[in-house]
Amino acid sequence: MRNSDHPWLIELRAGAYRLVLDPVRGGSVARFDLGDQPLFRATCGPSVLDSGCFPLVPFSNRIAHGTFAAAGQTVRLAPNMPGGAHPHTLHGFGWQCGWDVAADGADNATLRHDHAAGQWPWAYRAEQRLALDHAGLTHTLSLRNASDQPMPAGLGVHPYFPRTPQTRLIARHNGEWQTAADGLPITLHRVDQPVDWWQGQPVGTRAVDTVYTGRAGEITVIWPERGLQLTIAPSPNLPCTVIYTPANADFFCVEPVSHATDAINRPDQADPMQWLTPGETLEATVRYCAGPVS
Repeated sequence: MRNSDHPWLIELRAGAYRLVLDPVRGGSVARFDLGDQPLFRATCGPSVLDSGCFPLVPFSNRIAHGTFAAAGQTVRLAPNMPGGAHPHTLHGFGWQCGWDVAADGADNATLRHDHAAGQWPWAYRAEQRLALDHAGLTHTLSLRNASDQPMPAGLGVHPYFPRTPQTRLIARHNGEWQTAADGLPITLHRVDQPVDWWQGQPVGTRAVDTVYTGRAGEITVIWPERGLQLTIAPSPNLPCTVIYTPANADFFCVEPVSHATDAINRPDQADPMQWLTPGETLEATVRYCAGPVS
């Protein structure tokens, strides 16, 4: 359903849930609310980096200096961080282009992004299917290799969550990457059993920008001051979680993704990228359900 005030936006509703999509701005989510309570950060500026959530296709996070070897050739991708001199290529290409609206209903929509071969030497088609029901949001991402050669592939979502002083994150993983100042992984710290790396403390007590591996179960964000919590249930093929908790900020990011940072250059380490044969599709889902703090 088109938003009457801003016709390029798509507004979906089901029960108390409201979802506003901005296909033009990287196929992003502009709002995701339960009643008058924001679940994602509402879009707060002109960039896709100011949105509530954007898709990660055909890879997640950083590729070191945008360079990797594939099928006997060296692929070089240009840096793509807006307004900065960040040396690494981030988050794929879907977040920096408009998406076509393939379907648009009262409680669901499908967005589509076709990418021709270029500096990324493979053509692909990506789709987002977003469906609200009375219990929550199902966000399905798919990526099909539309080229005639095998293609490295990854998927994920990049939501921003509002952060209060007491906001807690419960996410159990058995590995945390130690990273360099530029965000590239250095050493994987593993434990025998998945643990909550925050140990129940507010999310702002740790300032990190890294990826966690071996997730066990669902992820829960709790806002005690609001009496609200959000359960995030990624599909099993999104086993990693990128977490960004900048110091002194009013937001944080929890990103279910399919592979580790710079996995294309580290094929022998945990959580590699998948290689899709011509015509093959990778699909993943994230389910969000909100309610009172239990």
